[in-house]
Formats: sequence, C-alpha cells, structure tokens
Amino acid sequence: MTGRQRTAPSSLTEEEVWEALAEIPDPEIPVISLVDLGVVRNVEVDDRRVRVEFTPTFLGCPALEVMREAMADKVRELGAEPDVAVVTDEPWSSDRISAAGREKLRAAGFAPPAPRTAATPTLVQLQSGPFRCPYCGSTETRLENIFGPTPCRSLRYCAGCRQPFEQFKTV
Repeated sequence: MTGRQRTAPSSLTEEEVWEALAEIPDPEIPVISLVDLGVVRNVEVDDRRVRVEFTPTFLGCPALEVMREAMADKVRELGAEPDVAVVTDEPWSSDRISAAGREKLRAAGFAPPAPRTAATPTLVQLQSGPFRCPYCGSTETRLENIFGPTPCRSLRYCAGCRQPFEQFKTV
C-alpha cells in the first residue's frame, strides 16, 4: 500500500497496520524491518485513529524520531490519524527479533544475538561466547571491539574466512 491513501479508514484492521509497519526498514540496518526487529510492541485501531506503541533498542537511539515519523507516515498512508508513542515500561530485548529478522540479519552479514540467559550478559560473556560467522559458519571468531557503530552491535573477526563482521549484542 505504499504511496496510496485509503479512503475508508474506519474499516482498517490491526492486521493491515501490522503489515504496513512491516514494510518500514530500520533506519540504521535497512535489511530488517521495524516489526522484525521487535521494536513495534502494540497496535490499536479505533475508528480513524491508530495508536502504535514502540520501544527503541536503546532510549538514546539516534534514529528514534526517524522511526516515529516513518510509522506515523505509514499510518497516514492508510488513511488514519497516527498516535505513535515511545513505551519505556519494559526495555527492548534482543529476544524480540523475529526468526525471519534473524535470518535477514545473517544473510546480510550480521551475526544475530544469542538468546539471553537467565542472568544479565557480562563483558566476559560478550568476549568469550562462541559466535558463528555469518559468512562461513565458523565459530572461530573473536571480539575485535565491544563498541560497534551503534550501541547494540560489536565488531568481531572470523579466523576461518578472515572476514570482519558485526554482531548484535544480547540485550
């Protein structure tokens, strides 16, 4: 529905809104949508108004306003009035990334995050965990820099294929 505006927003369903939001790429990693990244938490449709609640990966995310505006624009394209709210009652977790999103990340050369353990990840866990190279599949990888281009990623190196890659941190 990109670029078209609906004329009958009262018949808009939550499913249609979710599908439209799934078309919005993450501004920093466009291979994955905001829905697959798991930042969209809830959608409510009430006549001509659509409320979208989302939690960014980090509260200080530089793309927060870009994401908010992209979601509002998508709702307007559907012919409804957007109410896009940042929800901070529960922090985003890397466990919210969908299976399809994890595969999209892997295909684009990003190592998806490992599932969270019961305890909070520590620096030692980030350094010593066996992370699979998204290019060759080797687990002979090492942490190069815990600070990647964004707070949610670190830089790793594969000894198998000698490729650097980014790894999503387990948050």
